[in-house]
Amino acid sequence: MKKPYIILNAAMTLDGKIATKTGNTEISGQEDLIRVHNIRKNVDAIMVGIGTILSDNPRLTSYRVSSNKEDNPIRIVADNKARTPLNYKVLNDEAKTIIAVSNLCNEKNKNCDMDAVNRAKEISKKVEVFYSSKDYIDLKELMNYLYDKGIKSLLLEGGSELNFSMIKENLIDEIKVCIAPMIVGGKDAKNIFGGEGFDLMKDSVKLRLEKYYSLGKDFIMEYKVLK
Repeated sequence: MKKPYIILNAAMTLDGKIATKTGNTEISGQEDLIRVHNIRKNVDAIMVGIGTILSDNPRLTSYRVSSNKEDNPIRIVADNKARTPLNYKVLNDEAKTIIAVSNLCNEKNKNCDMDAVNRAKEISKKVEVFYSSKDYIDLKELMNYLYDKGIKSLLLEGGSELNFSMIKENLIDEIKVCIAPMIVGGKDAKNIFGGEGFDLMKDSVKLRLEKYYSLGKDFIMEYKVLK
């Protein structure tokens, strides 16, 4: 299949949490934020899920390292039922945005959700909307679409569910992790990968460590995903 080269980047605590049980995500230091924005500046697109949009209302630009709009990646949001609020930053004109929705948002689908259909229509007045052919967002279908749009590199900054869905589909090529020297615990705090998980260790996704280094108070580890 055709797809962009996909880099997953995440900041997590030593116990693997990407957010506290209340949803707070202030983990990495300023040096790491600069590192991430430099990655954003050098990829074609950045992708998050609707959970990240609703909890953080992020800009998803490279503003920490550049004020040039041309340095901002195309913003991709996996938003199954078109729940992105119309006044949120991801729909502003700082950068191009593509909202990916499921077939539940398509009025031609007999099983459509009319509220979702209407929300998608309103979003489409502001930015591009990608409609999946299934009642969920088919990630391989989306990646093929993005590749055909000229997106050859993509930074994934997803939440735990999107991260697992992407790696389960064998779509991630590289993983960069910032480990912050803190522990938050909490069974309801989000881990870097959620989802249903794999049943057996032999079925797990295998990685090769490529690089590691200290950055301010944090520690960075970079892996290649073994296909």
